[in-house]
Amino acid sequence: MKIYDGRPADTAGRTEKEIKAYDLLDELGITYKRADHEPAQTMEDCIAIGEALGAHICKNLFLCNRQKTDFYLLLMPGDKVFKTKELSAQINSARLSFAGPEELEQYLNLTPGSATVLGLAYDTEQKVRLLIDKDLLKLEYFGCHPCMNTSSIAMKTEDMLQKFLPYTKHEYTEVVLVGE
Repeated sequence: MKIYDGRPADTAGRTEKEIKAYDLLDELGITYKRADHEPAQTMEDCIAIGEALGAHICKNLFLCNRQKTDFYLLLMPGDKVFKTKELSAQINSARLSFAGPEELEQYLNLTPGSATVLGLAYDTEQKVRLLIDKDLLKLEYFGCHPCMNTSSIAMKTEDMLQKFLPYTKHEYTEVVLVGE
């Protein structure tokens, strides 16, 4: 797998939202490394990609409450098991479940398999609450998809927290997931 600095020189075959993700990162002065690959469907795929990039590609889960009135994007290490009960208690929201593809498209302009923190750029009304596992916040580099699961990028965690999130007007809630 070849690693590149920054955006692709040739944008042929790239989606508009992927190019917009690169445009935004460049506009915000966020440097990143990029890997292009087959669609990443599993965490095993993401682990190999993350190793090549030198970053942890995290698990991104788009969740909602039973009434579908509260939406959450959870970023957690890929090697942890997600336990609804464990998270529900920390965010004071009972009956969490996975939100559907319709809500993922509506709020983050994303499709299943490509959930990413970069989708928050489309949530201009801040309808989605960002939750980040404390272990990810300790990492120097953070890996995610640029709104498509056929590429992955690695950027400094500090840049995501101090440049990207303020731009989107999103704050985050630190959560502690044990996954046992």
